[in-house]
Amino acid sequence: MDSTRERCDDGAMSTPVTQRADAGRAFGTTLRRYRAARRVSQLDLALTCDVSSRHVSFLETGRARPSRDMVLHLAAGLMLPLGARNAMLQSAGFAPVFPASELDSEAIEPFRRILDEMISRHAPNPALLCDRHWNVLDASPSAGTLLSALRSDSGERNLIRLLAESPTAPDVIANLPEVLEEMAARLNLEALEAGDDPILPALLETLASAARRHPMPHGRQGRRPVLPVVVNSPDGPLSFLSAVAHFGTSEDVTVRDLRLELLFPADDRTRAAMAALGAG
Repeated sequence: MDSTRERCDDGAMSTPVTQRADAGRAFGTTLRRYRAARRVSQLDLALTCDVSSRHVSFLETGRARPSRDMVLHLAAGLMLPLGARNAMLQSAGFAPVFPASELDSEAIEPFRRILDEMISRHAPNPALLCDRHWNVLDASPSAGTLLSALRSDSGERNLIRLLAESPTAPDVIANLPEVLEEMAARLNLEALEAGDDPILPALLETLASAARRHPMPHGRQGRRPVLPVVVNSPDGPLSFLSAVAHFGTSEDVTVRDLRLELLFPADDRTRAAMAALGAG
């Protein structure tokens, strides 16, 4: 008999020992990477998940191999997004359990109708639908006008890169340094929540580079309780406050990763300008 295979209790041949060992090492590496990205110690994770720190250590070194339930239990303890939980399952040799549907797929069509209604009801105020990495998937007409001013024929669809790298951004966004700083703070939290996501740190570096080119004005007096986005328009500056909606009740990776950003008028001047736009 091949010494690299084991026989199960029912007499059937099991997965080759070498393959199981490889899967154990791969999972250990993945678990350690996500745990480090979340800045959680082995002991903290063990206490959160009610397992021994010795077992967590054995899993990370490949001396123990987890069950499917243990993988999901540890991923939940790390509060990882659904895509990362799928990645942990795959590293342990299991199939992913959370679907990742296309946004226009039949599976999430009812949810897409809700999104369309929310964007439509928010008109004429700007609304943007983005994925986890702030790539714009849909936009209301007024938001589309704003994006067109930032794109400057570049075709860029990523909101972070548009704010940080568009040559027209300083002319379009009157308080660009403040907006860059606020976006970096938001993205830092999202990067921590996401675990080991290589795209978010790259976007953070893009924001940091832009902040060096567009530093905060000297003599700034403290921080505002709420930060508006001030857009320069032909009729004068328009001031908006942002609310970002997440959708946490779905077990679909695509839905859970969506961000719906709604911009609301922050003053009477902007409110009147939006009302006139809607009437027109």
